[in-house]
Amino acid sequence: MKESIDLHHVPVHIAVIMDGNGRWAKQQGMMDRVFGHRSALKAVRETIEGCGELGVKFLTLYAFSTENWNRPKAEVTALMSLLVSAIKDELPGMIEKDIRLKAIGDLSKLPASSRAELEKAMAKTADNKGLTLNLALSYSGKWDLVQATQQIAEKVKNGELNAESIDSDTIQSHLSTAEMPDPDLMIRTGGDHRISNFMLWQLAYAELYIFEDLFWPDFRKEHLNEAIIDFQMRERRFGKISEQLN
Repeated sequence: MKESIDLHHVPVHIAVIMDGNGRWAKQQGMMDRVFGHRSALKAVRETIEGCGELGVKFLTLYAFSTENWNRPKAEVTALMSLLVSAIKDELPGMIEKDIRLKAIGDLSKLPASSRAELEKAMAKTADNKGLTLNLALSYSGKWDLVQATQQIAEKVKNGELNAESIDSDTIQSHLSTAEMPDPDLMIRTGGDHRISNFMLWQLAYAELYIFEDLFWPDFRKEHLNEAIIDFQMRERRFGKISEQLN
């Protein structure tokens, strides 16, 4: 399947909603949802490796939403612990493969140990030139728009910005993803047909690919390739008609 991909036309930025860990755990006869989260690390590795091999420049993984803080405390605690251990385990490989680690979201909400480990890893990979792995942690699209609006309002208040000059570029430049291009392709596992408060502004023209019967822990490179091949067969018109593109 990989041989069918046009390497000159791969998405520059892929965003992924990694859904179905808990349901996958139940399928395995495990009532502990954390079992699904732990088992999902292989899917994360395969996705990162696959994107690196194909020349994808940015990969954003929706790892923990602002709404996820409302989950049972034991699950949240386990997820934060898993985040720390995963970053420690994966850091040598990220350095070796020239991967730059970034994060978006309200990181102030993370436990001190999780945030410290994350910041250390981001600092150690800051100069890497390969794939940018962007973790969306304590993130939501609404949060992103609110924090951007607050920054803009503060600049207007201080006389740094004229309200009449605010346009879409102004908002784009104040989003947490300002240094990245918008996603070309959004992949979601688990069968749900929604974007779940994920990158509401940035996904405006992303192509969506939904895996109906695949939960995230079973996601592998061949599934990534499948989504990219489908992406390459689509006509992206951005409001124009086909004749204008040709």
